[in-house]
Amino acid sequence: MFNHVDLDLKPIERETVDGVRYYKIPDEDELLKLVSITSITSHFNKQIFLDWRKRVGNEEADRITKAATTRGTDMHTLTEHYLKNEKLPKVPPISDFLFKISKKELSRIDQIHTLEGALYSKQLGIAGTVDCIAEHDGQLSIIDFKTSKKPKPREWIEHYFVQAMGYGCMLYEMKNIAVKKLVIIMACENGECVVYEETDKAKYIRLLGKYIDKFVKDKLEFYGTKQRT
Repeated sequence: MFNHVDLDLKPIERETVDGVRYYKIPDEDELLKLVSITSITSHFNKQIFLDWRKRVGNEEADRITKAATTRGTDMHTLTEHYLKNEKLPKVPPISDFLFKISKKELSRIDQIHTLEGALYSKQLGIAGTVDCIAEHDGQLSIIDFKTSKKPKPREWIEHYFVQAMGYGCMLYEMKNIAVKKLVIIMACENGECVVYEETDKAKYIRLLGKYIDKFVKDKLEFYGTKQRT
């Protein structure tokens, strides 16, 4: 049985405009629209994704993306039910396999503060839905659950840690709670479940600023171009 701590996070309404997800945050008599952290990290790596689509072809890219999305959604659903001490729903065999190989690593989690909790930072202008905030090996952590064909080199997942650090900043602004670690638990179809950990929060705060700056700069250029046409 997993123990839980009530962080008291409220649901936040979302909308998508021009391919960018926004969270609507009440602010006195106004409604702020804060950019999703996933939109920011996706934008930073947009060219890598476009190059990959060109290399494998659109049809194959669509097939891979759809399969990965389904696999990831099922894995998140199973993990959330499991960590809530609830009965597990039925899922396709591959998703069930990925969940089962991750259970040993999930056992390192306890004192769960939130699962799929909505967070935001008015100072940074970002918001998002965190997979899990909990103790991992006794240290409060931002925890993200991923699936993959096989383990990824650490240098390929910088944006995962940037996203996690974004949640850490949001949590600190909202609740004055600082996490100790950023943790990525990746269940892979080759039978491995890999845990990536980072404690250098300052590094990823700097990178988060870099990601946000690029998003803002590119969007200003985009809207400036639209105004001139």
